[in-house]
Amino acid sequence: MQVSVIVPVFNEALLIRPFLSNLRERTPGAEIIVVDGASTDGTAQLAQGFCDQIIRSGERSRAKQMNAGADAASGDIFWFLHADAEVPLESLHEIDRIMRDPKVCGGFFRIRLPATPAVYRLTDSFAHYAGLLLRMRCGDHGIFCRRTAFVDAGRFPDVSLMEDVEFFRQLRRCGRVVHTNKRIAASARRYEAVGPLRLTVAYGSIATLYFFGVSLFTLASIYRRTCCGPQEQGIVRT
Repeated sequence: MQVSVIVPVFNEALLIRPFLSNLRERTPGAEIIVVDGASTDGTAQLAQGFCDQIIRSGERSRAKQMNAGADAASGDIFWFLHADAEVPLESLHEIDRIMRDPKVCGGFFRIRLPATPAVYRLTDSFAHYAGLLLRMRCGDHGIFCRRTAFVDAGRFPDVSLMEDVEFFRQLRRCGRVVHTNKRIAASARRYEAVGPLRLTVAYGSIATLYFFGVSLFTLASIYRRTCCGPQEQGIVRT
């Protein structure tokens, strides 16, 4: 099965080349598509030569960027990644193993944050087991799915927050969604900017409120107040 890796980016000049170099090394044969959301720091130019396609979406919207990447992809499997992630070795073999079951429509990885501070161990475990309990998963877990399931799930909804969670919940209606214990090394940069404990509690609170049906508009307001630095207050997502 051909895998298309779709990476939405915005102002990732410092990370984009190391990320793509590592991704290419660890996913030989995969199609790598970078979708730039109107970056102002030259991210798209820096990505040239390090991926198979660069798409300029014209606006900063992770949902629209990932949908645009899917429209351009040629693979049977779509794998959505963040540009600050480090994928595990043999990740394509793991995806192939999972997707051999025709009843499986998609899957995701566990995440691994740095070893210190200790609160990251709580975050690692919370993100996994709370996600299983609440039947939700965020984009930093590297969600992957069949092309047909992506269409059947209705693509990523154009919402201000939690487009990945909304998509994941629709994906689960298309068939089995399986997780692997292989881990994506997730960046701690937002935790470092906001505070590890504060962000862990904020994420948990937002996930719980979402589960109980609180509107995305309200959740976006909470996200801005608790998960963003002063320079981001007018922007919902990075």
